[in-house]
Amino acid sequence: MPLVEIRNLTKQFSKGGETITPLNEVDLTIEPRDFLSLMGPSGSGKSTLLNLLTGIDRPTSGQILVHGTDITRLSRARLADWRAANIGYIFQTHNLIPVLTAYENIELPLLLLPMTAAERRKRIAIALEAVDLTDRADHYPRQLSGGQEQRVGIARAIVANPTIVVADEPTGDLDARTAGHILQLVERLNAELGMTLFVVTHDPQAASVAARRLQLDEGRLVESEAAAPVAALDAGRRRA
Repeated sequence: MPLVEIRNLTKQFSKGGETITPLNEVDLTIEPRDFLSLMGPSGSGKSTLLNLLTGIDRPTSGQILVHGTDITRLSRARLADWRAANIGYIFQTHNLIPVLTAYENIELPLLLLPMTAAERRKRIAIALEAVDLTDRADHYPRQLSGGQEQRVGIARAIVANPTIVVADEPTGDLDARTAGHILQLVERLNAELGMTLFVVTHDPQAASVAARRLQLDEGRLVESEAAAPVAALDAGRRRA
């Protein structure tokens, strides 16, 4: 069974008496360990699809099945519980809480789950090691570089071992060199840890690391064959 099945997904908005359809009967299948990127111009519906996939918003019509569960039919309360257990979210602007340490920021998603303190410590240690920040656990966001803050955000996204990790412009606030390092890390999470990843981006460099590349075109998804990562990313790896 596929990990995610999106069937005939449509989302419409009303604006100034006009009906806008950013997503029109979209179909998409995501398998375990898939790594997908989604590109499209501003306003094309990228974030809309991401919000539907994560249960933040509801479609006008269609289905989103995750492990066979149609999340469009869940109540708000059940959807919140489902999201906490199944979705890891990497933000563009890190969204770290400044008065909490890296360790405490990473711990936040686990506080929503039935888990002992010992299990939380174990999960956090694994996540910190995965992003190479074990020595920064007690640092506050103001004591971290932009790249390190994003690594904390990635650790927070993966700490609960979610069904799927989604990333909304994960390199949008980073310089080219740091972006290359973050993309290398994201690629390793997929290749070595088997994380299923869905990255929304406007950056061809970020899109190029994905095994499957999608484009939104007038409300419909178009999939193209993945190409080798661009030279800038390779250069970033050589500097890492």
